[in-house]
Amino acid sequence: MRFLAIFNLFFYGLFTSPAFAQEDFNVWLNDLTQEALSVGVTEKTVSDAVNHIEILPNIIQLDRDQPEFVSPFLDYYQRRVNALKINEGRKLLVQHADLLDRVEQQYGVPKALLVAFWGMESNYGRYQGNIDTLSALATLAYDGRRASFFRNQLIDAMRMVDAGNANVEQFIGSWAGAFGNMQFMPTTFITYAVDGDGDKKIDVVNSYADAFASAANYLSQVGWKNGQPAMLEVQLPADFEWQKAQYTLRKPISEWLKLGVTTMQAGNLSAAGGLTQARSANIKIKTKKYQSNIHQINFKSKKTTASIVRDQPVRAIKSTLPNVSGQAAIILPQGWRGPAFMVFDNFDAVMDWNRSINYALSVVQLAKRLNGEPHILGGQFAELGALSFQQMKALQVELNNHGFDAGEPDGFPGVRTQEAVRAFQLTQRLPADGYASPNIFNYLKAAQ
Repeated sequence: MRFLAIFNLFFYGLFTSPAFAQEDFNVWLNDLTQEALSVGVTEKTVSDAVNHIEILPNIIQLDRDQPEFVSPFLDYYQRRVNALKINEGRKLLVQHADLLDRVEQQYGVPKALLVAFWGMESNYGRYQGNIDTLSALATLAYDGRRASFFRNQLIDAMRMVDAGNANVEQFIGSWAGAFGNMQFMPTTFITYAVDGDGDKKIDVVNSYADAFASAANYLSQVGWKNGQPAMLEVQLPADFEWQKAQYTLRKPISEWLKLGVTTMQAGNLSAAGGLTQARSANIKIKTKKYQSNIHQINFKSKKTTASIVRDQPVRAIKSTLPNVSGQAAIILPQGWRGPAFMVFDNFDAVMDWNRSINYALSVVQLAKRLNGEPHILGGQFAELGALSFQQMKALQVELNNHGFDAGEPDGFPGVRTQEAVRAFQLTQRLPADGYASPNIFNYLKAAQ
């Protein structure tokens, strides 16, 4: 079999000669060929795909590059959910109302949530990617980092070609292999994609009906419950025990009510306390052995453009929690001074799509904004700034050195790091929110 892949010799100096590099990759492709054939992919599809594939060294660089900073939630949210995206999403809800209503009725997934995913994933279909999917997946599968995952994705991509749902020459998407309006990975497509327009084929790239129905089927299959909320912004009492705010710590709504948790709703700005008119302010908050400079968010800054949406001005008022089945958790994506959210079972379905808390909150909040609900009301005293990737690794090292197990330092504030930060905060009588912030980094360094 003829192989056309060309390997870039400058890739991290792993190979010493072009002949060796090409030979090694050819061996890998031959093994891939046998595996694909063994699971039922036709010989023609395998041959066409393998002869089309080439290594893309820039993809390996993208996969290995680490972010310079881990974005605070509000920064992450404001960069992705702005006035333009909200206004356009509302127009698209009207434009595709009949289709979206039909999909919502069939799958029980709110149309605003589907449009929110559409906006977050591909800016309503505008940016679906322009990188060859088969080559991107082969590159990531051959490289070795998450090799098994991407190898499975590549074989499922071949299955898509076999079924007529993709074309070898025109199969394009993101650098990591996601494609279409909703940026499905091939395995996600194979598992959840459906024919929404009844034309006997599934095209999530060009058919809105297929894209919306496939996304709705996915969310329904992973546990979305019709008529239940995913997330509510809440107000926590002054004596709240911050260590109770954890995504994995679930309680019945009745228990959160007993602890004094209330929801945040919009009131009239004419009353006192309007948040959309908040002014910049520097406030110093002191606890034992701890001092932090806190800056109020300026809602008229260039980064925050939601006011352009022309919603009515609002203020935060307290309200009792809704009667929701199941249990709920409290999460503080930007620490105890940031906004607080109560998340329910439906939030888990959103997290199944993308395991980032920031992403999941942003999708659900965008859906709320598309429905005319107000912007995030809390968080005006949230700590600003973020640790760089290297600083986060240094924080993890310091936590380990102080006896707080943060695991192998990797630069990302995962659950284990949050638990370590929370344990450290408790020993110092600090609000134990588990937030790996610049203030905690500085405090830990000073404790040496």
